Amino acid sequence: MTTEFDVEFIERTDRNARFLVRGLTPAFANGIRRAMVADVPTLSIDTVRFVENSSVMFDEMIALRLGLIPLTTPLDDFELGDTVTVALDVEGPATAYSGDIVTSEPGVEVADKNIPIIKLNSGQRLEFEADAVLDRGKDHAKHQGGVAVGYRHLQKVEVDGDLGEFDDEEPQILRGVIETEDGELIASSEFDHDLTKLYPGKELSVTDVPGAFVFHVETDGSFSVEELVDRAAETIGDRADELKNAVAV
Repeated sequence: MTTEFDVEFIERTDRNARFLVRGLTPAFANGIRRAMVADVPTLSIDTVRFVENSSVMFDEMIALRLGLIPLTTPLDDFELGDTVTVALDVEGPATAYSGDIVTSEPGVEVADKNIPIIKLNSGQRLEFEADAVLDRGKDHAKHQGGVAVGYRHLQKVEVDGDLGEFDDEEPQILRGVIETEDGELIASSEFDHDLTKLYPGKELSVTDVPGAFVFHVETDGSFSVEELVDRAAETIGDRADELKNAVAV
């Protein structure tokens, strides 16, 4: 049996998106979140071979910084465990930035070119060659392409009437996305997270919409939000097939 879900994007950029999914159970919503964080692999610098490091920072500290620099990851071109060679050669006085890193694969590059690695004074030099390996976030946090992944219940807001003449209007703070009585979806940031600014002088009731969850997803630039979500859904499907086949044996 195939289950279809209703998906609607509320906000979307290449690296940041907020979208609504209807028809989910809380367990499955959490499964999607976990898959985006732990199961979608990314390339990350792992083994570093220093040719020269005359900076003020130890090799191990620089290697740690390098591992946290996100790299674009064309997943169709690689398999788990594959490596890409990267290199850098900067001489002071200068600051070595992530954008100074060159790679052996045209489809792989640093996702952000302005990440500072180390400031080099006159006479100092940083030169290295390194291997970026494709691995999953469940094995090491530096391979988590989803740097901020979370979800909340969609909340429905209904107007019960006007406040009484002598009733004080207390702030009513919400986070996430609401659905109005007309079916309109509004991010809480549009009314400064305070419902009284959207419905001044009104008495309101707020309830969770069953089976409706709003996901907020941000990637590190390894790939787009759409690819992260699609790949996460694929991993869940693959695991379901593995379980089905194991039970059928």
